[in-house]
Amino acid sequence: MSKLWGGRFTKQTNHLVDEYTASIGFDQKLAEEDIQGSLAHVTMLGKCGILPQEDVETIKGGLNKVLEKIRKGEIEFSVSDEDIHMNVEKNLIAEIGPVGGKLHTGRSRNDQVATDMHLYLRKRVVELSGMLYELQKSLIGQARDNLDTIVPGYTHLQRAQPILFAHHLMAYVSMFQRDIERLMDSYKRINVLPLGAGALAGTTFPIDRHFVAEQLQFDRVYENSLDAVSDRDFILEFLSHASIIMMHLSRLSEELVLWSSTEFNFIELDDAFCTGSSIMPQKKNPDVPELVRGKTGRVYGNLMGLLTVLKSLPLAYNKDMQEDKEGMFDTVATLEGALQLFAPMIATMKVNKSRMREAVNKDFSNATDIADFLVGKGLPFRQAHEVIGKTVLYCIQNGKYLLDLTLEEFKQFSPLFDDAIYEVLQPETVVNARNVYGGTATEQVADAIKRSEVLLRMTEQWLEEHQ
Repeated sequence: MSKLWGGRFTKQTNHLVDEYTASIGFDQKLAEEDIQGSLAHVTMLGKCGILPQEDVETIKGGLNKVLEKIRKGEIEFSVSDEDIHMNVEKNLIAEIGPVGGKLHTGRSRNDQVATDMHLYLRKRVVELSGMLYELQKSLIGQARDNLDTIVPGYTHLQRAQPILFAHHLMAYVSMFQRDIERLMDSYKRINVLPLGAGALAGTTFPIDRHFVAEQLQFDRVYENSLDAVSDRDFILEFLSHASIIMMHLSRLSEELVLWSSTEFNFIELDDAFCTGSSIMPQKKNPDVPELVRGKTGRVYGNLMGLLTVLKSLPLAYNKDMQEDKEGMFDTVATLEGALQLFAPMIATMKVNKSRMREAVNKDFSNATDIADFLVGKGLPFRQAHEVIGKTVLYCIQNGKYLLDLTLEEFKQFSPLFDDAIYEVLQPETVVNARNVYGGTATEQVADAIKRSEVLLRMTEQWLEEHQ
């Protein structure tokens, strides 16, 4: 069968060209969006008097039948028909006859595919925001349950200062809040209609682009027809945001892997989110966070791939731009898979509070507070820093921790020490001394949880408005 565009050609396309240039193997994911856009387009053609209403109704009925068959898996997509647009149109014509060929009046595949991707990504951004919302709820739940759990805080992966485990978890809540806000903001640039731009210059038919935008619930239309068909910024922006989300998930994954090791033993992941070894029966492997950590690279790669495709393309549409879809689809699938697992994995995570407390008791992470104690006694901070450095060295050389020292031992480093030092060094005192906005004190973390719960309700409202 000849191509729908084959009138100007005298030879059949080489089958290898068909296979190499066809996109139906992956853009069939856009089937529902393609038909959704076509229904709005043909409705507009009828409203503007470009097509008789009888033809419009026939085409709409045919499109709905094609959509039903696609949903039931009754349509076999053809490589010879290249892409989802041509496959839908061929099946439409087979369903209702030559009148189906009128559907493409006043549009091009260039503005059609752009519309499909805007529709597709608009929906996925809302879904992904909802998944991040669920992950935040899981993290906040664990934080609320661990307001009394003290854990070593780290810099350079070396113990630094004791913090609440809830404070650590709330840091990720903040990260994912920024991720949600980025996705929400990107929605404004995704929710713009390119249809009506034609191949690049618009169309000679008296179409009503704003009517189509209303039909498809787009906030506005592209102002420039060249920009409408060549713009992929909205996909780049999504891939960039997705890369940041995966980076945040990867950082959390790294900590889950470390914390669940025998060496740390801070947490235990539920059996439902771990796997075993085929040779070592004692193993419980944190495969989910490990794989999320590994898949982060492919999401980065999808971003860099599209940036490279677009970096020197002239306006308007070029076949190179067919490469915009697979990376987008892969990133959506990768991110959805990770987020679907992360929320329940965090919610069911067991926290080993006693092991965390033991770790805090057997380190020097309270050393800064001794320096602050001496500063309060009038000693300049730099001198206090040197005093405590020597005190810690003494402890290391003698196999002791700071709370093990007698007052006489403290006084050999500074006469300013008194009995109050023992209360200062208690982990609870150290944590609650940092009672500043954003700090790790119990009062501050409890307030942070309350603020995050307010943001959760705002996200929930946004999700309801954009479902």
